[in-house]
Amino acid sequence: MAKNLPQADLSCRGITDPCDADRESRVRTPAKFVNGSQSAGAINRRDFLKRSSTALVASTALLHAPYVFAKKSKPILRVMGTHVTLQEAIRIKAQEDLGIDIAFQPGGSAAVLQKAVARPDSFDLYEQWSNSIKVLSQANVIQPIEIKRLTHWSEINALTKTGKLTPDANEGRGDVPYKLLYMMPDGELSDQPTELISFLPYVHNVDSFGYNTQVIPRGIAYQTESWGWLLDDRWRGKVGLVNEPTIGLFDLALAAQAKGLMTFKDIGDMTRAELDTLFRILLEYKKSGHFSGIWSSVPQSIQFMKRGRVVIESMFSPAVSSLNGQGVPVVYAAPKEGYRAWHGVMCLSSQSQGRAKDVAYEYMNWWLSGWAGAFIARQGYYISNAERSKPYMSADEWDYWYAGEPAATDLPGTDGRVAVRAGAVRNGGSYEKRFSNIAVWNTVMDTYEYSLHWWHDFLAA
Repeated sequence: MAKNLPQADLSCRGITDPCDADRESRVRTPAKFVNGSQSAGAINRRDFLKRSSTALVASTALLHAPYVFAKKSKPILRVMGTHVTLQEAIRIKAQEDLGIDIAFQPGGSAAVLQKAVARPDSFDLYEQWSNSIKVLSQANVIQPIEIKRLTHWSEINALTKTGKLTPDANEGRGDVPYKLLYMMPDGELSDQPTELISFLPYVHNVDSFGYNTQVIPRGIAYQTESWGWLLDDRWRGKVGLVNEPTIGLFDLALAAQAKGLMTFKDIGDMTRAELDTLFRILLEYKKSGHFSGIWSSVPQSIQFMKRGRVVIESMFSPAVSSLNGQGVPVVYAAPKEGYRAWHGVMCLSSQSQGRAKDVAYEYMNWWLSGWAGAFIARQGYYISNAERSKPYMSADEWDYWYAGEPAATDLPGTDGRVAVRAGAVRNGGSYEKRFSNIAVWNTVMDTYEYSLHWWHDFLAA
């Protein structure tokens, strides 16, 4: 079961970039639910907000409008999340298929989590990654999802339900999603099956870093490509990172360990002493000008690489696909140390009731109905019930994205431009191969609060 987390420090601590001021917040008391409703033992929201910073309240001032239905108009579904899944093509298609209006509220991962925790009445559905579940659950801003209302639940594959696609796969360290999937009657997160879940399993992938092969010689998947490249002196001043402490921290930890600068007993559960050592190392790199940029959104990471500000950086798959479509030769590495994995989560607001709740379930079921899974495959992402999306993909697309076979023809990305040239092979291989090589999952560690202080110092250095 999930452990209670310390309350996060939301102060900006000298960070001048507004994106760098984003914080994730959490509280000690877990949400209590009985038969899908909050119990009297749930955390007092007023007390929680009193502990939030003035800056946080100001940042969410524009999100105070409650869920409303305009008279004689279609219902409006409000979805908060990141640019990864909140894409215009998805919104338009879902509106057409469901006959509703959908308002997307995209932002950087830390920013949207902060907003969700402060204002659960500002969204109906929340989309991010599994490392946000502990935060959302313990802040009492989401409610359980009823499995019986999910049309395609039986099709969800073993990755989310058991942690492995194949028996010999490496499960990985940290917050493995199946350990956080189910919700007990008292609101605790668990790996023991119940009729209630904390999130809808849908989009997922393994992440690493991208590098420009016009500058960096192409490596060999699982043999020479290494997280250590992020700390290679050859690329000093041309290295980019993601500004997200539950993601960027692990990229850097994997890099430090790969370079032989330190080791971790459990990289998914770092101790304070290990964090002290890690950040002393990283601060030396930062002060020497090793890192040229720290990005807070996928579009920003694309611009870093496209403009030559970086030649290697932490990346998400859509950015690599977009850059390839624009003629920038970026390879998404398959590190020999293993990937950093993540699982998308779609969560239901604790404030969602009645028709608003019904529409939210309609949208969740739509996401698993086929079209959306095929769409996100074209940016390198997987869906939890892939067989239903297969008919919406060409045979060549399926063979490349899922089976790891060479592309028989040029393949389009989500924007319609060619993202994969005929003859190319997806680095890292098939779906099963990639998810058999996980080093760590995006994770909120027991030392999360302590790591935040170090992370902010690192950004400000």
